[in-house]
Amino acid sequence: MRILRIAEDGAVPHTVADLDRLLAEDTGFVWVDIPHCDDAAARVLSDTFGFHHLAVLGCRSRNRVPKTHVYGDHIFVVLHAPEPGERGHVHYLELDQFIGVNYLVTVHGPNNPAVTTAAAERETREARERIDNGRLRPATPVALSHAVVAALIRNQEEYIEHVTADVWALEQQVTGGEVTEPEAFLTDLYRARHGLLSVRTMAALSDALYTHMAQLSGLPEGQRRAVGDIADRFTRVRRLADGQREYLQGVIGFYQSLLMVRSTMADQTQNERVHELTEATYAQNEEVKKISAWAAIFFAPSLVAAVYGMNFKHMPELVWAFGYPFAVALMIVAGMTLHWVFKRRDWL
Repeated sequence: MRILRIAEDGAVPHTVADLDRLLAEDTGFVWVDIPHCDDAAARVLSDTFGFHHLAVLGCRSRNRVPKTHVYGDHIFVVLHAPEPGERGHVHYLELDQFIGVNYLVTVHGPNNPAVTTAAAERETREARERIDNGRLRPATPVALSHAVVAALIRNQEEYIEHVTADVWALEQQVTGGEVTEPEAFLTDLYRARHGLLSVRTMAALSDALYTHMAQLSGLPEGQRRAVGDIADRFTRVRRLADGQREYLQGVIGFYQSLLMVRSTMADQTQNERVHELTEATYAQNEEVKKISAWAAIFFAPSLVAAVYGMNFKHMPELVWAFGYPFAVALMIVAGMTLHWVFKRRDWL
């Protein structure tokens, strides 16, 4: 837990034991930055600041969407920043804020164990560095909150820049015809779209929160302008994400059209091959029918000749009535009859 007293003469670090005294002072304000809301931090939030138990519970559990709650003397705000993970996963880095009259409490997490501490605390770390080197001199807790949230918004913009670089590389592969693994390529396209959709959702919901906060009654004009500026910045991030997402959707549509054309051409080629094979098979069947028909025609005379060529006790060919002329006539009639039948069937 980091505690700073911020006044015109700069920022001075303090301990938890100094909190009651610091909150009672009339000059400056207190910034408490909590990396992780453990039991000790929860007691400070409940006992020292007197925050609502549901708000404290919200700091200890994950909030899946940004939210804000307005209390009598402070505002509780939950925001998210994106962090790229493995295989296109987007980590939601949670940042909770209690914005009071003379204090700002920032609470990080809970976050996925895969998220590094440096990534989880980058917004508040950047604000502390600017205060230490004199580039930031916030006069009110709202001004310091503005600086912290502005850093969060810059991280959202950097994430969009990171995804856009991937989108451009993917688009070059499509237009250059360098896609060798369509399934993996489509996976990369949809991962990029998921990233843009995630940061777009974060910005849109946060924009709605700060737009609502800017309309709160009793907010000083200077602070109202700061809150309105944050809302405008979230609007810009949302529009950037929308623009890149539409561009990526165009790339996806273009690639899917190419796949469809290739699939159609492949189907046409396959159909042509099937047609050629069918024609070849039909022609082969016709030849087989002709061969079978002629074989049957010649089989009938051969059968008669085979019968007459058998050894009998009384050889029929020795009798004139049933001799060779009758056998020859029978072979001719059988062959011509079969020829006529097969001709009618168009087998010849």
